[in-house]
Amino acid sequence: MKLLITTLLVVLASSAWAQPSNIRIGKSDIGPIFQNLDGMTLYTFDNDPLGQSACTGNCANRWMPLAAKGRADSGEFTAITRPNGKKQWAYRGKPLYVWVMDMEPGQITGHGVGGVWRAAQPLEQLEY
Repeated sequence: MKLLITTLLVVLASSAWAQPSNIRIGKSDIGPIFQNLDGMTLYTFDNDPLGQSACTGNCANRWMPLAAKGRADSGEFTAITRPNGKKQWAYRGKPLYVWVMDMEPGQITGHGVGGVWRAAQPLEQLEY
């Protein structure tokens, strides 16, 4: 019985925190962060309403939306539909972006830009 409960807990925990195949967890000066497969930091935008992207046009040229492909959702990650109809990954309802000014993997130069951009961190308690 103990083995069954342990196995069930492991399965539930892994499904709740599963992440899309094009997102990984990396290290940074501010702690663990989400990155794309190239090691580039992923960011959230405070001005995005939950489940929507307010970053379009020129904003989306500087803050590139992380395309959602494959499964529609994966635990805390969901695919939202952008205004142009394309799918974008969101973490806990907040769309994810890559900052064009990060030139090397692991950089977090977008963290704090304009007081509204944040490096996306796992288990982060974001205020919405």
